[in-house]
Amino acid sequence: MKKILKILAILIAVVIVLVAGLLGYVRFVLPNADPAPVITVERTPERIERGKYLAHFVVSCIDCHSTRDFSKFAGPIVPGTEGKGGEKFTEDAGGVPGVIYSRNITPSGIPEYSDGELLRAFTTGVTRTNRALFPLMPYMAYSHLTQEDAYSIVAYIRSLQPIENQVPETALNFPMNFIVNTIPLKSYTPAPEPDRTNSLEYGRYLATVGACADCHTPAVKGDKVPGMDFAGGFEFVFPGGVVRSLNITPDPETGIGSWTKEDFLARFKAFLSPETYSVTMGPNDFNTPMPWAMYAHLKDEDLSAIYDYLRIVKPVKHSVEKFTANPAGPAGWDSTLSD
Repeated sequence: MKKILKILAILIAVVIVLVAGLLGYVRFVLPNADPAPVITVERTPERIERGKYLAHFVVSCIDCHSTRDFSKFAGPIVPGTEGKGGEKFTEDAGGVPGVIYSRNITPSGIPEYSDGELLRAFTTGVTRTNRALFPLMPYMAYSHLTQEDAYSIVAYIRSLQPIENQVPETALNFPMNFIVNTIPLKSYTPAPEPDRTNSLEYGRYLATVGACADCHTPAVKGDKVPGMDFAGGFEFVFPGGVVRSLNITPDPETGIGSWTKEDFLARFKAFLSPETYSVTMGPNDFNTPMPWAMYAHLKDEDLSAIYDYLRIVKPVKHSVEKFTANPAGPAGWDSTLSD
């Protein structure tokens, strides 16, 4: 009996050592990303203008890295907060495993970053200090940027007005605080320049780097449901209830298969007027995380290309209940305006 207990104790000790070794490797060796490239991005007016367009209206860096006023419909950006960071994402409100704060990406928030380190951060998910970023920041999508578009984003971020804003540190729950180190990419390989005269090719590019599928694919415990790309149903928790993203596959009954291109563009362009998103919302009113005030400024040709691409994705019959109100009070906004 003593011999058996001794063997059992040895086995337990070995298991503990192996687990400790694995956790140590994941915690202190990973992420194993390539060094940041040594580059200096020339800040031409053309690059800054293209970067601004991408950062505001396509890849939407400014969406999460600014202050959004959710007392108004669709949470428009508070003027003067562009890039200051500090937006809080929690398990209760955002479904993230812990508490995450968006970083200050103005020059005051990233003064030590080289251009290469900044590029590596948003295309591979690794900071200049080799810390893994949680993929709430969609670096998997940004890794598909062309080199020129990625450089343009760097140029624009460098041009932001410096804003002093100390942001709290992100704190992930166990075991995600270990798992997160296994997620970043090894390196960034720029995508080839898409043919902008080919609407399907360019629409695929814009929808990919814009991470449309991230919010328009249902997920269970953070993992996308296989075969449900673009089928909607991703949940966002608001004070007034739970909001779910729209099915944007070409299914004619539950998706946007019956929408014409004119319908698609009109939905976005309806929010060009500040009056559409300046409506004050009560705590129990319907609201949406869809940044309509930003996406409304997408160029018509870009929206048209995205529409053309969405027409060829796999149709998925998936009826989505867009809004479930809290029992505390009814929705007070016309849900036909939801995303």
